[in-house]
Amino acid sequence: MMASDWPTVARVVHVLSIVHWIGGLTVVLPAARRQPTAERSIAAFESVEHRFAPQARWSVALAGLSGIYMFGSSYSWSRMLDPSLWWLHLMVAVWFVFAIVLFVLEPLVLHELFRRHAIVKPKHTFDLAIRLHAVALIVSAGTIAAGVLGAHGAFWREETSCEIC
Repeated sequence: MMASDWPTVARVVHVLSIVHWIGGLTVVLPAARRQPTAERSIAAFESVEHRFAPQARWSVALAGLSGIYMFGSSYSWSRMLDPSLWWLHLMVAVWFVFAIVLFVLEPLVLHELFRRHAIVKPKHTFDLAIRLHAVALIVSAGTIAAGVLGAHGAFWREETSCEIC
């Protein structure tokens, strides 16, 4: 493989990581929602989430590393100061929130908090989890759309070009 192909490989890794990471949100929730009771919904949610969380962590890490590589290989770090590339900031912000949740908050705080609340108020806890994941899915889908549109010039000023796109 030629050295000039590595940014393409990074883009493939980046897109597949994001498809896996965000796509997981569309699998976890419907599987849990089909259960007849809130208690069984929570058990299904925790079972699927427990198996998917390590995969999501890998996907988030790969998306971050490949994004850094793509950006760094184009020598575009100063572009982060360009307001017309706001969609790059949005992608980084969404990635950062997911990284903090998956690597810090979920293992250290959220898992136990969810478990404790689920014992006391299972329906309320499950409904809250559904709403939070739905918000994450909507924000992520909007970010993906903005990223694709931005990478194809939808938001650029005339004098702006994007070397990573």
